[in-house]
Amino acid sequence: MSRQKTHIKPGDQVEVIAGNHRGKTGAVVEVNARSEQVVVEGVRKIKKAIRRSEQNPDGGIVEKDGPIHISNVRKVG
Repeated sequence: MSRQKTHIKPGDQVEVIAGNHRGKTGAVVEVNARSEQVVVEGVRKIKKAIRRSEQNPDGGIVEKDGPIHISNVRKVG
């Protein structure tokens, strides 16, 4: 198994340079090198419907951060 290398690691400050969220900055929460995507805190909010469960007895809609392609972000500092 070869390991795929990325220029961004979790915790780095990045700026979005392309797409609808251009110009926004935030910290990287997660990097998925295989699908070439990163999750940046507070940049791409998506709404997800959640079923009722023991952890979430009411269910409902939850906002979470969505992934962005790694080529659309640039490391800041």
